[in-house]
Amino acid sequence: MRIATCFLFFLLCFLSSAQPVGNSTYFEVKGSVRQFGTYKPIEGVEVYVSGGAQTTTNYQGEFKIKVRVNDILIVSSSEFYTVRHKIKDDEDIDVLVKDYRQSKSKKQSVGSSRSRNVHKKWIDSAVLYKRKDINKSIGFIESSLQSLGKRGDAAKRALSFKTLGDIYTYYKQYDLAISNYRTSLDFSNNTEARLQLAKTYLLNKNADAALQEFIKLNKTKGLPAFKQVVIFEGLGDAYLNKKDFNNAISNYKQGLDLATKNLIRPKVTDLNSKIADAYAARDNVTEAEGFFSNSLKLAKKENAKRSLQEQEKVADFYNDNSLYDKEIKLRKETLKDARRLKKEVPPAAPAQTQAVKRDTITTQKINYKIANAFIAQDKYEEAIPYLEESIAEADEEDDLVVQKDATRRLSEVYRSVGDYYKALESYQTYVKLVDSVYARKEQEISRASRFSRDITNKQNRISSLEKDRELNESKFELAIKEQELVKESNNRQKIIIYSLVFGMLLLALVALLSYRTIQQQKLSNNLLALKSLRSQMNPHFIFNALNSVNTFIARSDERSANRYLTEFSTLMRAVLENSEEDFIPLSKELSLLKLYTKLEHSRFEEKFDYEISIDDNIRIDEFQIPPMLLQPYIENAIWHGLRYKDQKGYLKIMVTQPNEESVKIVIEDNGIGRKKSQELKTENQKKQKSKGMGNIKKRISILNDMYKDKVDVFVKDLCNDNSGTQVTLTLKKD
Repeated sequence: MRIATCFLFFLLCFLSSAQPVGNSTYFEVKGSVRQFGTYKPIEGVEVYVSGGAQTTTNYQGEFKIKVRVNDILIVSSSEFYTVRHKIKDDEDIDVLVKDYRQSKSKKQSVGSSRSRNVHKKWIDSAVLYKRKDINKSIGFIESSLQSLGKRGDAAKRALSFKTLGDIYTYYKQYDLAISNYRTSLDFSNNTEARLQLAKTYLLNKNADAALQEFIKLNKTKGLPAFKQVVIFEGLGDAYLNKKDFNNAISNYKQGLDLATKNLIRPKVTDLNSKIADAYAARDNVTEAEGFFSNSLKLAKKENAKRSLQEQEKVADFYNDNSLYDKEIKLRKETLKDARRLKKEVPPAAPAQTQAVKRDTITTQKINYKIANAFIAQDKYEEAIPYLEESIAEADEEDDLVVQKDATRRLSEVYRSVGDYYKALESYQTYVKLVDSVYARKEQEISRASRFSRDITNKQNRISSLEKDRELNESKFELAIKEQELVKESNNRQKIIIYSLVFGMLLLALVALLSYRTIQQQKLSNNLLALKSLRSQMNPHFIFNALNSVNTFIARSDERSANRYLTEFSTLMRAVLENSEEDFIPLSKELSLLKLYTKLEHSRFEEKFDYEISIDDNIRIDEFQIPPMLLQPYIENAIWHGLRYKDQKGYLKIMVTQPNEESVKIVIEDNGIGRKKSQELKTENQKKQKSKGMGNIKKRISILNDMYKDKVDVFVKDLCNDNSGTQVTLTLKKD
């Protein structure tokens, strides 16, 4: 909405022979709405009486409307601020709008603008009558909801319920206010509504709920500085209610820093005062007095009423901490200010029965508190004039409560100074006042009961209206869904055909992807076979085998050399044959291991003995194993464990079947162990990585990935002194 500056020019057009207009008589006023400077007419502006007649300006920007004296005439448009004017007589009204720019949508449809502004009219009326007549105010809210129809704008509904919550808060009906704020938030997550909800929770003594709402608000980004200050203040209030003084002071100070930085002076005063409250509640009197001193100085720079409130608050603080001299001095200043303010501001018009009684600072209360401060110091003679003044002013203002309390206090003072006659006289007056207060309280309770019943009925009517709307909306949505189902039924055949075509294409794509996956898997198997071949054709093993043949020849042991070469060639031929296979029978693998171990033993016969133990109950032909998977472990046991042992060692290979689905192969040696073997390596050997064991680990990892944990290998030291090694390999059947 564009911001515009509006000027009202009221032209009095009375004829000398005209008769005065009565307060209850309807009459017609004329007016116009034009642009400032150019005087071009503005068409389609809403003009209405709060709760009464309504109209819009014509193409010449003119309007006519029936009103009564004291009616509030409202000129409203989305293009400038709403203008309100109180009708005093039948004067013509001209409204001049500065910097007016008519939007395209407004040019296109003035009628739609009118329908949009109807809701705003009812909301404005509800706000206007909030402090005057709760029945009318709630009635306008009901009308605002009815104006939205069955499927109104959610944001406008949210505004209606938020405004209703504001009305209930003003009249201290906090439960109803909370309910309506929450309904407003259901329609639209509005920051202002959430802020009011949090404040109302505090007023309703629900600090935990208030704290949750303020924490949510504190996480909202992009809020203006004033709202951020209000949120910090609210957090402080919530923590103070929970007696969490440290957090309360921390949030108050954050709000104070922000308010000071942005020159939000009223909040600077309030937050100084609240920080003082928190320190006072924590019994830090010195700190509290310092902040109260700040708030007093700042309040004096605002208006007289705010200054008076702060003076009374600080005086109460002095009283709580027995600083009676300071209290009396400050209350005397407050008394002067209150009397001056009473002369400057005329008393408000009597409120209707349902209006809320506000807590005000009156001269009779101040006099009564000054007297109490004197009494606390046993200065009875000085207290008497203030009590008498309080009684007189309370009687004049019809303040029975203060009059009753002051009279009772005066009776006690007279008794304390020994004037029993006046004490008795005052006490008798007090008894009469008690009866009057009791009677008035009964009347107030009766009025409050009727008031509560009336607003409950109105709230129930609004709730019923909202439920009817929800029911109608549900019916409407059901009708829409039925239409959608009909359309869906008509298009179902097309969807099925398209789905079948799409399914066939998808199947073709899946088949293609499956073929590529199979090809990739086959490639992975081939790579694994090549790795297996390279790991089995260990150059170190071949080199050592040939050295052994050379040794046999050098010793002229031609027979042993021939036998070794024959067995070695048999082993190499089997290895080459198996290199093309992913898995071979376990029986074949064990035969190769026996041959390999026999060859190694023939070379190092003096270094170790060996034993291969196979459980007779194993169904060995049911298990498959990758070729030469166990050879590197046996080679490590011989070459790095047993070969360096001073005494003759042993190598034991055991094959058992712990269950139907797996077989366990254990390779044990009592060699020097892994740690000692590492220490005996030369610097050149340490720099070279062990390819044999590394390839075995990679092979096992790939196998387990492809065949779901088919092979499990566990290596550990056999003895506590780290000598000996045990390799346990578990092979699953499937």
